[in-house]
Amino acid sequence: MIRPASRSEVKPLIGLYSESGNGKTYGALLLAKGYVGDMSKVLMIETESGRGEVFAEDEDVGGYQVSPIRDDFSPEAYGAAILEANKDPRGFKALIIDSASHEWEAAGGVLSLAAENEAAGKKGMLVWQGPKMRHLREFMLRVLGTPIPLVILCMRAKYPMRQGIVNGKKDWVRSEILEPKQAEDILFDALIHAWIDKEHNLHITKCSKDELRFVFVDGKPITIETGRRLAEWSRGTKAEPTDADKHFLTEAVKAIAAAKSKDDLEKWAEENAGILSTSPYKAAIREDYGQALHRLVPVAA
Repeated sequence: MIRPASRSEVKPLIGLYSESGNGKTYGALLLAKGYVGDMSKVLMIETESGRGEVFAEDEDVGGYQVSPIRDDFSPEAYGAAILEANKDPRGFKALIIDSASHEWEAAGGVLSLAAENEAAGKKGMLVWQGPKMRHLREFMLRVLGTPIPLVILCMRAKYPMRQGIVNGKKDWVRSEILEPKQAEDILFDALIHAWIDKEHNLHITKCSKDELRFVFVDGKPITIETGRRLAEWSRGTKAEPTDADKHFLTEAVKAIAAAKSKDDLEKWAEENAGILSTSPYKAAIREDYGQALHRLVPVAA
């Protein structure tokens, strides 16, 4: 059926990744709470030996449902769990997969399947061809095709080793870029993906539309309010500036007015470049900045 495009048809597929203990699971639950409201409508496909259930009685996010995967982390096992969730009469509104990394690297996962092929004597592309097709067909296709409105993929992450120069010689060095433990293209289909630091702050690495930066506040933790803003955006309601946005506007106006020199202005702009780049008030702030710069560095007659 051909019809007009509608934002309400966009599936918010959210990818969250971090090192262990940084708050992926709780952040995902807070996001789902804000998006759905009723936690009985939130399902977690839980692969972390029960650790995903540690928040079962939490005051803010308790009451969610769980579908455990324990011994077989194959793409088919994940796909079966997603299909079961689709048919559940409770009508789930949010699906959290915690962790999607097991489908790639745990027993029965894609790496394990490739290792089995290699041990059986297969060579080259034949080692990976079957496992990757199973990953795409049984896992990714199910993730993208589920009618559940919100899907959140939680993934473990690492700083991989890469070729570099150490003391003038080629050597393996630890990358400074955190990467999720999953297929290289796992994040391509995500509407938003981000990593979470040790202080539980979110750092956006992909944002499909700039206005979503008013939904997910870069450099701040995920909250229930984040989920509410995402639900509003999904319904086609423009996301309103946050209290943090408004506070930054107030402080920016004060700082620009108080600047005594061009150096003061440039120092402030450099220190706040990240926030300024995503602020809904950036046009107004830049106009104030330009006027202040003109005042402090008048054009020669």
